[in-house]
Amino acid sequence: MYKENDNFGKYLQEFRIGDIYKHNIEKTITEKDNKLFCQITINPHPLHLDTEYAKSTIYKKIVVAGTFVASIAVGLSVVDISGKAIANLDYEKIIHNAPVFIGDTLHAETEILEVRESRTKPDRGIIYVETRAYNQNNKKVLTLRRHILISKRG
Repeated sequence: MYKENDNFGKYLQEFRIGDIYKHNIEKTITEKDNKLFCQITINPHPLHLDTEYAKSTIYKKIVVAGTFVASIAVGLSVVDISGKAIANLDYEKIIHNAPVFIGDTLHAETEILEVRESRTKPDRGIIYVETRAYNQNNKKVLTLRRHILISKRG
């Protein structure tokens, strides 16, 4: 999809504390997406897969697997945030602010919380970010923080 010389992601020097990137990509969650994710990750919880079971819960319908929502939030941010990443170092403080349902359309934004150079390797550094995902009604559904090892320009 992208060639190595394309403007894909940013170098460490391009990130500034306090910047907020509103990601231009959206994702509508389909039943097939959710089922496939549950199969791949071996998550058989009936709340995510069984319509009749879900009707008996407080939600009254299938809830999309939370780890799928987290994965989508990260994916939506790749072009702007981790396109030049060497590695995601950790994921922390993942908060499921509200449930996500089949048919919801998610969008996300990422705030830069910290930028620092590597203490041991001069060609890279670490950014600390918070990504927030929202549904089609702009209700926050997920918040997560992560540290990302990013290449420096030059």
